[in-house]
Amino acid sequence: MNIKKILLASLFAGLLVITLNSSAYEVFQGPTELIQYDPAKASNGYTLFSPFRGKNTYLIDMEGRVVHTWPYPEGFSVPDSEAVEKHARLLEDGNLLRGTVDKAGKGNRSGAIYQLINWEGEVIWQHDEEREGYTPHHDFRMIWNPKLEQRTLMYVSTRAITHEDAIALGADPELRDDYTSRPDGLVEVDMDGNVIWEWNVSDHIVQDINPDLPTYGVIADSPGKMDLNYADGVSGDWIHVNAFDHNEILDQIIISNSANSEVMVIDHGATFITGDPDKSIALAAGNDGDFVYRWGNPCAHDAGDCPSVTNEGQSSINGHQQIFFTHDVQWIREKEVTPMKGELPGAGNFLIFDNGSRRLGNTYSSVLEVNPYKGTMEEGEYVSQMDGGYDDPPQRGPNVGHNISKQIVWNYSGALPNSFYSDYISGAQRMPNGNTVINSGAHGHFFEVTPDKEVVWEYINPVGNRTGDEYGIYTIMTDEVADHFNSAFRIVRYAPDYLGLAGKDLTPLGKITELHTAEQARPNRPEQSE
Repeated sequence: MNIKKILLASLFAGLLVITLNSSAYEVFQGPTELIQYDPAKASNGYTLFSPFRGKNTYLIDMEGRVVHTWPYPEGFSVPDSEAVEKHARLLEDGNLLRGTVDKAGKGNRSGAIYQLINWEGEVIWQHDEEREGYTPHHDFRMIWNPKLEQRTLMYVSTRAITHEDAIALGADPELRDDYTSRPDGLVEVDMDGNVIWEWNVSDHIVQDINPDLPTYGVIADSPGKMDLNYADGVSGDWIHVNAFDHNEILDQIIISNSANSEVMVIDHGATFITGDPDKSIALAAGNDGDFVYRWGNPCAHDAGDCPSVTNEGQSSINGHQQIFFTHDVQWIREKEVTPMKGELPGAGNFLIFDNGSRRLGNTYSSVLEVNPYKGTMEEGEYVSQMDGGYDDPPQRGPNVGHNISKQIVWNYSGALPNSFYSDYISGAQRMPNGNTVINSGAHGHFFEVTPDKEVVWEYINPVGNRTGDEYGIYTIMTDEVADHFNSAFRIVRYAPDYLGLAGKDLTPLGKITELHTAEQARPNRPEQSE
């Protein structure tokens, strides 16, 4: 056997081991699309994703073959431009709810546009937030409003304020010279596009700097409000809500406050008045709109120990903090609009994607399942993170010396930090068989793990950054692409019997790389791109 055949045989054997192994690996280049699949252990279905730097939303089967695509209009997605708002959800009526940014029509200005698209790709409904000072971004979803008994659209949106506004709320003038910013919140509209409810964090503030203001109070005694001057004080969009979910049974909303690394629950039902948007918005801005519950970083409201560095920077302790920059939080529940049925393993618990990029010490991502309740979820009685207790710090592993909340009932992180890490975006979803589908978004790495943490399905998004003025679709990804090349904000797995797929033609069309055969096999170095 000549040397070329030996090398080819070795490469094939190496790829076979990689494909059959249940853990990821460290390489400088590797194949895209389907890496491994165990039909006996994976949760069968179809996976929906929208590459940041691609022209389509794709629905693929378990073999990684495209069964349907929804193209984005020209100008709504441009090469080499990341639009975090660009993701989608397949609704039970078979229509696609997607977010996008019209960079051509809005002169590259941010602000998401939401559309309903039928199976044929036609826009049948659209909502564009046109109010001055409001900027939609990141997450959105159709919810089932139990008081209206109909679906509505809810989305994250900032609301601009002036420096003087922030000072009047109690922002510490010693921390920043300019507090001009855009605190984050949520907006709900009906299917006629009317705003029927909204909530903003700037209405739920406590501070201990200026006793002459109505927001003055003791931080530790005010867990329902945010400390305006925590850490370095507020800036930008204040709490950077990049994910939220709605619980139809409790009529509550959980948000990811990624700026302070915690998740917060607010009461939608207690602040929504049917047929009276003005009163609803007023209630949401009052005490009834304060946080019902918060979890992840008790240091942010003076309830627990903060992270610290010791031994001249050689050691670190994360105190009672449990998450370190989050990009997905949800109640484990059915998708997409149907009221919760309680059929999924862990139904009602929180499922959190923790990027871990702000963790002291070893940096790694993880997925956490959290049970925050005293009894059942339906009873809606939460136990504070501190009262929930902590396990003794482990003596070995990445969490050595750190407190681990007893409310964490399941978690997943790679055995090797380089196997699974995403410094931003990403998410997770619980499957009917108890598996969890995970999107390591920064690297377009989608995979499924069993409750015992065995990887049983793995896929690499082949749609990457541009080459010249065109999108890149590659059979191989290389170390040369660096970070944030083939990113995807969200993925969703739908079971074969999902209502939104009923009667649809799901004939496999081929892999993405087979449908775009004119593309280069692998990315060039950045300086080689035309």
